[in-house]
Amino acid sequence: MASTAIQGLDVLYSRQQIANRVAEMGAQITRDFNGEKLVMVGVLKGAAFFLSDLSRAIDLDATFDFVAVSSYGTAQRSSGAVKLIKDLDQPIEGKNVLVVEDILDTGLTLAYLRKIFLQQHPKTLRIATLLDKPSRRIEKIEADYVGFSIPNLFVIGYGMDFAERFRNLPDICLMPPDSSE
Repeated sequence: MASTAIQGLDVLYSRQQIANRVAEMGAQITRDFNGEKLVMVGVLKGAAFFLSDLSRAIDLDATFDFVAVSSYGTAQRSSGAVKLIKDLDQPIEGKNVLVVEDILDTGLTLAYLRKIFLQQHPKTLRIATLLDKPSRRIEKIEADYVGFSIPNLFVIGYGMDFAERFRNLPDICLMPPDSSE
């Protein structure tokens, strides 16, 4: 593993690896929706970087909306309780919806969002996640588009944080054991 200049962190995926994979995912999504309109729903705050890059890699008429949920607080482990902090601004009934998430971990957040979004009767509902941690899954849910599958590691950077820190790192890095200060 390489080391990033910021604080000597170990890099799991470099900005170039991320860019290459996001471009591949965007091309696949473009093919799958075949010229149809798309509503991209970013899950704040972690997916902001991924949504921004992914949207530029998709050659479709796309609009954005955002939801905010919380299940972590300031801990490294999910609390298990998902709380909706910000709901959609626009109705999604009859629309192609792509939920864009930074990491699919326990599945609690995405299972919760899938349930409330399906109640609004979208035409299609698909999920894109940059990272997938299948070993931690509690809820049975899979993403339609996955950037990278990773083992049970706590990662930071490219939008992912620890207690709101490290989101601005351009690479996806391993959380150092002594960073909880």
